[in-house]
Amino acid sequence: MKTYQDLQAVGQSEEARMAFVLTAINEHRAAKEVIYAHDAFLYYYGENPTINRYEKLVYDFKGKAQRDIWSPNHKIASHFFGMVVKQLSNYLLANGVSFQQDTTKEKLGRNFDEQMVDAATYAQICGVSFCFLNYDHVEVFKLTEFVPLYDEETGALMAGIRYWQVGDPSEGRPLRATLYEVDGFTDYIQRKSQPIETLNKKRKYMLVAQQSTADGLQIVDGWNYPGFPIVPMKNNERCKSELVGRRNTVDALDLASSQLVNNTDEGNLIYWVLKNCGGMDDLDDAQFLQQLRQLKVVHVDGDAGVDAEPHAIESPFAGTQATIDAIRKQLYEDFQAFDSAAVTASNQSATAIRASYVPLDLKADDFERQVTRCINGLLALAGIDDKPSYTRNQIVNKSEEVQTIMMAAEMLGREYVVKKILTILGDADQLDEVLESLDRNDMERFGTESKKQEEKQNGESQEEAIA
Repeated sequence: MKTYQDLQAVGQSEEARMAFVLTAINEHRAAKEVIYAHDAFLYYYGENPTINRYEKLVYDFKGKAQRDIWSPNHKIASHFFGMVVKQLSNYLLANGVSFQQDTTKEKLGRNFDEQMVDAATYAQICGVSFCFLNYDHVEVFKLTEFVPLYDEETGALMAGIRYWQVGDPSEGRPLRATLYEVDGFTDYIQRKSQPIETLNKKRKYMLVAQQSTADGLQIVDGWNYPGFPIVPMKNNERCKSELVGRRNTVDALDLASSQLVNNTDEGNLIYWVLKNCGGMDDLDDAQFLQQLRQLKVVHVDGDAGVDAEPHAIESPFAGTQATIDAIRKQLYEDFQAFDSAAVTASNQSATAIRASYVPLDLKADDFERQVTRCINGLLALAGIDDKPSYTRNQIVNKSEEVQTIMMAAEMLGREYVVKKILTILGDADQLDEVLESLDRNDMERFGTESKKQEEKQNGESQEEAIA
């Protein structure tokens, strides 16, 4: 694929830049990583392309392979890949990203948390996603729609092309593209049967406009970011999809599930015993089965006593189900995913639950570093001095966790204890209100106790005066 140096070599000729954009898009579409990313999205949405292409074959009496159109061929695609991707994204980011400063998230946009979940999801599917700091909010680009132009020497992302087309490209709808550079961005369009052309000349990322009665809205000034405003979020250092190395196992699960349904649909497996037909050879047997599959009826010619007797073999349900269970267990291990079916919070101790999260925690630790690097890059572009933190979304034994915290309450301090308990209960956003309520209760209790003490002292003074 194209690099940043390739873009620099083009120069400032607008025709050469347009040709570069179109060539870069075409090469990107044909790249192995992008083709794999498209397949990974199909797995994510439960549309296994391997299973969808799977066809049963039978061999006729001449030994020629033909598609089996008579026996069931169900294609059961699981949502396992989609489940593990959503699990990690929500485990790390469902509770939102926390910052030390209250104003940080406002500067990054109201939907910043949702955008980070999308970025993490796309990064796992494609291997990398791209976060664009668009003035007052963050936009997320998939690898399937964004051409990254990396520096050949440093590996830094220095430019990029986002492209999109509504519907199928064969329908003739226009191709839109935007070339993002350090010093601004340029919009392009290619209409049906037309060469690519510039839609909007290069503009700065942050523009200052004024309203004029005569000329309408006019751009009067603008400025750019201190660096390239698009930051990659990597799934790992190699930018590989989470599906890499696990695709065949997912296919095996879906194939076994499909076979289980096929066996159920087909009923018992039937074989035939032909009596008094010793003159039949292999070709005759194949012809017999072929006619039986097509017509469900076969005529046996011969001497008296010739007979065709069916026998049934029960479907290997137990063996197939055991295979499915074994593959699912292997997938949980391969993906380092948390198996919620194996852990029930109501009857498991907090220690046992935490132990079940160890594989997912190890995976989340690695991914968290990639997410943090991306967010730190966005903070640097926005000129914000802050650090992100995360609260992982775990299943817990709430009563046991609360009891543990209360036992150490005197050592931890009230604010920490309240915050921790509210987090366990899923009400962390109520921290300020709860602390204010506790403060009011303390003040009321203090006022009541002071009044009682004052009344007691006044009573004692009166008794002394009388005496």
